[in-house]
Amino acid sequence: MGILQYTNDGVFDPNAISVTVGSSPIEVAATIGMTPDEMHRNAATAQKKLRELSEVLNKVSPRFGSGRIAFAWLRSEPLSGFGGLTAMQLLKRGKIEELLDFIDSVDAGVHA
Repeated sequence: MGILQYTNDGVFDPNAISVTVGSSPIEVAATIGMTPDEMHRNAATAQKKLRELSEVLNKVSPRFGSGRIAFAWLRSEPLSGFGGLTAMQLLKRGKIEELLDFIDSVDAGVHA
């Protein structure tokens, strides 16, 4: 299914993401650094951040075997080379390109 599992009616949907990762829409919003109210007030920013979150989850979910485990990794696992920051912290800081490059390098066997 891929990245489409995180969407509904052509937009990235926190409810669809929450079902896939076994969490709540409130947790999904917190993961991207927004409240549900902020997501409604600033839909363009929310869509950008939800897209970035979906890209990361789509890349790492096959590695972990489930969206739930991928979501837990994203929120809690310190990443080498980023001073112990988690993927979630990198997303919140707008470091999506660096994070995706890191994931690609891990997949290529560069980082252990």
